[in-house]
Amino acid sequence: MIVMSVLFFMVGFITTMNNSLIDFLSSSKWMLTFAEKQFINTAFFSAYVFSIPLSYLLNKMGYKPSAVLSLFVIGGGFILVFPAVKLGYIAFLLAMFLVALGIALLQIVLNPYVLALGAPETAASRLNLTGFLNSVATVIAPLFVGMMISAGNIIPNAPVESRPDATNVQGPFLIIAGITLALFAILYFLKLPDIKEEETSGSVGKKYLDSPFKYPHLIFGSLAIFAYMGVEIGIPSFLPDRAKSLGLEIDVTKLLSFYWGGLMVGRLLGSAILQKVRARTALLVCIFTSVALLAVSLLTTGMLSVSLLIGTGLCHSIMWANIFNLASEDLGPHAKRASGIICTAVIGGAILPPLMGNLQQSFGANAVTTGTIVALSCLFIYYGYIALFAGKLSKIRPA
Repeated sequence: MIVMSVLFFMVGFITTMNNSLIDFLSSSKWMLTFAEKQFINTAFFSAYVFSIPLSYLLNKMGYKPSAVLSLFVIGGGFILVFPAVKLGYIAFLLAMFLVALGIALLQIVLNPYVLALGAPETAASRLNLTGFLNSVATVIAPLFVGMMISAGNIIPNAPVESRPDATNVQGPFLIIAGITLALFAILYFLKLPDIKEEETSGSVGKKYLDSPFKYPHLIFGSLAIFAYMGVEIGIPSFLPDRAKSLGLEIDVTKLLSFYWGGLMVGRLLGSAILQKVRARTALLVCIFTSVALLAVSLLTTGMLSVSLLIGTGLCHSIMWANIFNLASEDLGPHAKRASGIICTAVIGGAILPPLMGNLQQSFGANAVTTGTIVALSCLFIYYGYIALFAGKLSKIRPA
């Protein structure tokens, strides 16, 4: 569990750092539009479209070799950022796609491995506990970006020569590459128990269908993860514009740490609460609370509005683990491939924020004000589907 927790930390740090770069790169000499800056999310999360092929790789190689390979790919991707950022935005996005490919494989390895390490009844609790360290990383990542990469306060429509250079990311990314490759070397020589599929089957003698695609709750759960990515990534992606629309002069990059801090605290509390409360019940409570916070936030102004948006992080904290757990129930020997199917839905982070960004930009001169409110209102649709999955769709089993 210690090794898994460290790797969950890495997944959280890199994913959040990627999202935190949006404000800096849009303010850099690249001068990205509202839609273009969301391509950072697109490049990163689109790598998850390869999750199903990667799950077959996991099925063939096993947990540890797959984790070692993922770290090597992540480290190599960060090294390639150094020359790529000099070539321009597209080259940078391609290098980050390679990093994300390694993260996708690592994510596919970690989730079923942690679920298989103990009793099914406490699986969601274990996933939230390891997710706690993932969230610690998500708090640190925006601070890291703020200290080493942040553009600071850039005047809107400032000339190119007064803007920071995108190559500011090179040094910090090389540091991360070094740390990743060090973990690669450690994990390569470390002995880990490789859990066999028959050990995860839940009960001896139980019959399972010949394909994970024949389990409706798995497919519905994957769609819930797709929607959840729009929720988790949507708030921090549009929070800077919401703050600007309210006339708040604050360092939003550092403020995002409070959002990710809510996820951290929530996952720690969730690991204890889910020992007593059913995953389905806890998920529904968090969804309805998030809807209330978002609604009030869009109807208020000033720091209250921003604070309520940040508060959704506490509710989002247990959603990933609980959706993943509900979608993974009763799959037995299909656990590894099911992880790939579920993780494919992380592509929602690549699709939904850019769609919201285009919707925002369609308001022209009012993009930062009205456009941001309309874009954030899309989250109500995402919450609605997740609630439908938690309440009904997750209970459906093959006839």
